[in-house]
Amino acid sequence: MSDAELVLRSTRVITPEGTRAATVTVSAGTITAVLPYDAEVPAAARLEDLGDHVLLPGLVDTHVHVNDPGRTEWEGFWTATRAAAAGGITTLIDMPLNSLPPTTTVEHLRIKQDVARDKAHVDVGFWGGALPDNVKDLRPLHDAGVFGFKAFLSPSGVDEFPHLDQDQLARSLAEIAGFDGLLIVHAEDPHHLAAAPQQGGPKYADFLASRPRDAEDTAIAHLVAQARRLDARVHVLHLSSGDALPLIRAARAEGVRVTVETCPHYLTLTAEEVPDGASEFKCCPPIREAANQDLLWEALADGTIDCVVTDHSPSTADLKTDDFATAWGGISGLQLSLSAVWTAARARGYGLEDVVRWMSAKTAALAGLGARKGAIAPGHDADFAVLAPDETFTVDPAGLQHRNRVTAYAGKTLHGVVKSTWLRGERIVADGAFTAPKGTLLARPQ
Repeated sequence: MSDAELVLRSTRVITPEGTRAATVTVSAGTITAVLPYDAEVPAAARLEDLGDHVLLPGLVDTHVHVNDPGRTEWEGFWTATRAAAAGGITTLIDMPLNSLPPTTTVEHLRIKQDVARDKAHVDVGFWGGALPDNVKDLRPLHDAGVFGFKAFLSPSGVDEFPHLDQDQLARSLAEIAGFDGLLIVHAEDPHHLAAAPQQGGPKYADFLASRPRDAEDTAIAHLVAQARRLDARVHVLHLSSGDALPLIRAARAEGVRVTVETCPHYLTLTAEEVPDGASEFKCCPPIREAANQDLLWEALADGTIDCVVTDHSPSTADLKTDDFATAWGGISGLQLSLSAVWTAARARGYGLEDVVRWMSAKTAALAGLGARKGAIAPGHDADFAVLAPDETFTVDPAGLQHRNRVTAYAGKTLHGVVKSTWLRGERIVADGAFTAPKGTLLARPQ
C-alpha cells in the first residue's frame, strides 16, 4: 500500500466476495489492494472518503450503437460516451451498425477507431459484422482485435447490413468457429415475421402482434442447432421472449456454448403501459407483456440469462413518428440503465450485488475482459461508479447527454443516483461535470 496514489474508502464496497466496508488502493490506474475499512492511508496518497455511498465496479455495456461515423446526427462517440459516463458505465463495445461504413472489414474498423480515438470519455471496443458476402473478412477482423461478430437473422433495418439466411449463417459460423470466435445474433425468424399481421399505425398492440414471440423462439432454435453442430460459441442478443428460455436451458444442459442477454427496457417496461403512438417505446424485438417480463427476471435469477445490456439504439427525433410500422426501432438507455435496472431489481427483492453481476462482471466476461474489468479486485482497472442507491430522481430528457434526447423513461422516478464515475483511477464525471475525454480504445485480449 505504500506506493498507493489514490485511496477510496466506503462503508459499502461491492467486491467479488460480497459487499463490505473497505479501503481500495490504486496505483497507476490499477487496483492494488482491497483492505479493511480502517486501514492506514499512506501520507502520499489522496484519500476519497465516500461515506455511505456505494462503490461499485464501473459497468461494462457490450451492446451500444454509437452510429459514428456516417449517422452522427443520430449519435456520436462524444455524446454516447458522455451519457455512458454519466450513468456509471466505464466500458462500452460498439455495434458494427448503424455507422457508415459498417464495421465489416479491417479498413472500416480503422475508420471507426480513428473517429473514436479523441472523443471517448470511457473505454471503447468494437464488434465486427458478419454479412452474406464478407466471410473472407472475418478472420482478419478477429486478428485486428474485434470482440466478436454481429449478425442478423432477419432484416436489420439498414440496407448496408443485410441479414444471413440459414446457409449463410452456417458458413459464417463455421469460419468463426475455426478460430473460436464469438457470434452474437439478433434472433428473429424472417418467415415468422412475414406471416405475422402487419397492420401499421399508432396502436402498440398491432406492433406487438407484428413481432411475435415465436419469431424469436424459432430463430434461437436454429441458432442453437448450428452451434451444437459446429461446437461454436454463440450469444443471443436482447432476448425478449420468455418462451425461448426452456430451449436455452436444455441447450446449456447439453453443453451447447450459448450465452444470453436481455435489456433494461424488457425488465422495466411492459406492453400494457405503452401509449398508442409512443414510438419512443419501439424496439425490435418488442417490449412484451408483464407476465413475460416475470419470466425474464426468473431467468436472470437462475443464470439462464447471463447479463443485462442497453442496446442503446438512438435516432433523430423525427424518425420516431407515431406510426409503429415506420418509426425507427431503438431505445436510448445508456445514461439511465443502472438506475432503471436497480429500481426494478430492488422492488423484486434483488440487491446491488446482483445488478453488478448482470451489468459488469458478466458483461466483462462475455467480452473476454474479465481479467481487467467488471470487479473491484487487485489487478483490475480502477474503474468505479459511486452510487447513492436510495436517492431518487425523475427523468427529465433535458438532462440526458446522448445527442437526441428521446427516452421511454421520461417522467419516471428512478432509484439510484450516480454521484461520480472513475476511469483507471481518474474521476471523469462528478455531479454532472465532465473532464476531457480519457477513454482508450480496446482490443480483444489475445
